[in-house]
Amino acid sequence: MTIKAYITGICGFAGSWLAEELLAHGYAVAGAALPDEADDNLTGVGKRVHLDRFDLTDADACRQALNHAKPDVLFHLAALSSVGQSFSQGESTFRVNVIGSYNIFQAVRDSRRLKKLVFVSSADVYGPVRPAELPLKPDRLLNPVSPYGQSKAAAEYLARLYFDACGLPVVAARSFNHSGPRQNPNFVIPALCRKIVEAELSGGRKAVTVGNLSARRDISDVRDIVRGYRLLAEKGTSGKTYHLCSGKAYRIGDLLNKLIALSDTPIKVTLDKALFRKIDIPILRGSFLATRRDVGWKPDIAIADTLKDTLAYWREKLMQGSRP
Repeated sequence: MTIKAYITGICGFAGSWLAEELLAHGYAVAGAALPDEADDNLTGVGKRVHLDRFDLTDADACRQALNHAKPDVLFHLAALSSVGQSFSQGESTFRVNVIGSYNIFQAVRDSRRLKKLVFVSSADVYGPVRPAELPLKPDRLLNPVSPYGQSKAAAEYLARLYFDACGLPVVAARSFNHSGPRQNPNFVIPALCRKIVEAELSGGRKAVTVGNLSARRDISDVRDIVRGYRLLAEKGTSGKTYHLCSGKAYRIGDLLNKLIALSDTPIKVTLDKALFRKIDIPILRGSFLATRRDVGWKPDIAIADTLKDTLAYWREKLMQGSRP
């Protein structure tokens, strides 16, 4: 029997890759997007995905869509996910990430068909940690220092409540940074890739402006991460929290140097203090050992391939726009 999957945030970066991952493994896929959200990321799946359009903060719309879809597995990815923008959009971040999650959990709390709900959280729930405390494990106490991290922590507590009180078969995927083609340039790797391509198109006259290059982040390829979501739906233990991460902390400046090395154009780099965050986490690195033990997941795609593929994506995207 074909397994019916439902993805909130299906038109987004990770959501679209997850749709492809599930279709490749024989799932029937449907999902939710905002009424006016572009669906360009789903070009590769054509009409194989059913798309509902509604706002997650609308409880009635959530209930109606999920009652009609009757999914076997539900992947809740939809969120406002920019740490930087959450400081200026705090209210919206909490409304979407917390109230939206509440509406999703409430809509399926009594479903007898639902076998697993994968709630996508974030490593930003940890906040700053000392290098001696790394790698982080899922039992680490939470100390978020951004509105985004705080909203994800609050939604995790909601998920735990629905598991404990209602038996909702939810697993939390605490994802560390991930990147790849299609990611919004509000995030560091696509932002650097876009600026490098803009510099290439200018013949090297336009500089690449950067913020804090000393931060170190645990970064995985999005294609590894969505494979992790699928495996958590298939094999994860309800009520548990799992890490999806690379287990390595990459210095942003080193990643920039790797990207510049992929260009034949001389690239100028300038520091812009306006791009620094008022509150930042110097280093994050997680452990995926428990995830590998429980569901057999580990990251497979090298960071060099993630950088190369993301740069190629932005070259195609921006060079198409520059053609007459």
